[in-house]
Amino acid sequence: MKDKKSNNGVHLFEGWAFGKINYIIFSIGIGLLLAGYTLMANGSVNSFQSISLSPILLFLGYIVVIPLALVYRENK
Repeated sequence: MKDKKSNNGVHLFEGWAFGKINYIIFSIGIGLLLAGYTLMANGSVNSFQSISLSPILLFLGYIVVIPLALVYRENK
């Protein structure tokens, strides 16, 4: 019987639904969400970071970056 340990050059991300760049973009989106929620929690109620900066980061994460990671497809 032939041993199935060797893949003969098959890449790890070849059979997956998303590519490597999708996961990188998605992790950037998660980082934006974490930064937004952290800024919102650490700032005072009426500070610039709680009222302006953190909602912008959350908007970019939820509305721009994460959907971009889901729909981005590499041209082959």
